[in-house]
Amino acid sequence: MKKIIALLLVLVMTLGCFAACNKEKPATEATPAPAAEKLTVTIVVAGTFGDRSFYDSSKEGGGRLAKDFGNLDVKFVECNNENHTVRMQNAAAQSDIVVCVGWEFYDIETVAPEFPNVKFIWIDNETSAPVPNVLNIVYAQNEGSFLAGYIAAAMSKTGTVGAVGGEDSITINDFIVGYKQGAAYFSDATKVEVNYTNDYDDPAKGKDCAKVLHDRGADVIFQIASKAGDGVFEAAQEGGFYAIGVDSDQKYINDAVIICSMKKEVGNSIYDAIAKIVNGDVSQLGTTWVADMSNGYVGIGYGEEGATQQVPDEIKAQVEEIRAKIVSGEIKVDTTRN
Repeated sequence: MKKIIALLLVLVMTLGCFAACNKEKPATEATPAPAAEKLTVTIVVAGTFGDRSFYDSSKEGGGRLAKDFGNLDVKFVECNNENHTVRMQNAAAQSDIVVCVGWEFYDIETVAPEFPNVKFIWIDNETSAPVPNVLNIVYAQNEGSFLAGYIAAAMSKTGTVGAVGGEDSITINDFIVGYKQGAAYFSDATKVEVNYTNDYDDPAKGKDCAKVLHDRGADVIFQIASKAGDGVFEAAQEGGFYAIGVDSDQKYINDAVIICSMKKEVGNSIYDAIAKIVNGDVSQLGTTWVADMSNGYVGIGYGEEGATQQVPDEIKAQVEEIRAKIVSGEIKVDTTRN
């Protein structure tokens, strides 16, 4: 009898221990959330960094993404104006998101379908037809250039202004048609001289082009030639005329001669597009997004606070009125885009 009682006691104690050991954890002991999946973003530029405008703006946007999103590993690749397709493919093979910066990545139409799980963003051009995993971002640079042309004409003493483009192409000429229209909006008598460097990297070529335009009477010259455009600033300093920057607010480079810049917020657009994807919104894939004056991605910059200002407040106020008219559709800006 005693043995039976002892066995029963052992059984009760065993069951009690089993139940206690298998109780649910108290509510205060929260189960750790799984770590956010690490995503790799690769920004591939057609040329090289160091242009202080188009490509560097994309790098700045990528840098902010890496800082603000802990689950993003952001990498950068320079094509140095060659092997665009191969470098795009290499990036796709090891990335979740690939940003192709430059019109030169036209093979994206065939490359992107090879990597259906990779999200592509093409900056400054668009596919001929929608590709499901590609977001195209194009810019209404013609709108911002209209304002630049108006400022150039308003600031000119000779009645002749100029523009130095990197090449005779649809994108560069989209700047120029807006610039010419803006200059004419100030005065039909304004003459616009244009020259092309056929190069985006050599400041000496930009300088030579600017000197030619200055010899033709241009005393305000708009540079649209990336790093080669630095030579326009040099020529302006030496020749005693004004220059206008491009893509980023470049006044800090030489605020004595750069009176303003036509801003194309490449970095901000990349940041905003990727932020949406990271937050689960992929609705823009397979579409073309036009970054323009109405959504704040195109405009005019006059430098940081404290920078030397050549453009009078009266002209700045006129520019703001024109900007509002462009946004409302009252002013239709010419374009080379379809």
